[in-house]
Amino acid sequence: MALVVSGGSAASASDGAPPRTTHGPCQYTQTPDEPPARPVPLPPDPRRTPSRGTVDVAVPTSQGPLPLHLDRAKAPCTVQSFLHLARHGFYDRTVCHRLTAYPTLKVLQCGDPTGTGEGGPGYKYKDELPVDLPPAPTDPTGARRLYGRGLLAMANAGPDTNGSQFFVVYGDSALRPNYTVFGTVDADGLTTLDKVAAGGIAPTAENPAPVDGTPALRTELFRVRPSCEH
Repeated sequence: MALVVSGGSAASASDGAPPRTTHGPCQYTQTPDEPPARPVPLPPDPRRTPSRGTVDVAVPTSQGPLPLHLDRAKAPCTVQSFLHLARHGFYDRTVCHRLTAYPTLKVLQCGDPTGTGEGGPGYKYKDELPVDLPPAPTDPTGARRLYGRGLLAMANAGPDTNGSQFFVVYGDSALRPNYTVFGTVDADGLTTLDKVAAGGIAPTAENPAPVDGTPALRTELFRVRPSCEH
């Protein structure tokens, strides 16, 4: 079963020049072989990255509101990057490209302006992996953790390849703790997620009843902007 991933990891530039990296604790690094899906600079990387407080983000969508609640303490570099992209309009008018309906993986994935699952911001940064998730009750091996309903996390393509794609969990999911958790979805957002999930996954010529693919209900993020900081 395919897990949640984004586009491929970064590689060196074709001309041999090293990628540019910021000098703060987050070390955002350009991915020259994967240019940004929309023009956006590297995020600011202050030596004292904010690691306390929360930020509310308003996300009106074509299927209803999807308000996000970001937690700086859980993932300061991730929150900083997400807000940077939001303020540059990177997420505006983008479509959530992936819905999963496996028994142990129920997520909606968004954040790629190309809508293909391959696009990103032209940079990558380090993981800020969760250490407090409980074991997934469906996994007898104990390797997977419970990404509970309502969590907001980053998609990736392997260690330290975070970019712009993120996923929201509409049903308890069992995943290895390899995905940075950086916030939650509020009650109104869960109502919207339930609507999208109930709409199912668009059938294809190869699979008339897929459990992983494009949401049948087109879910477009109209605008993503921080609305309040605490």
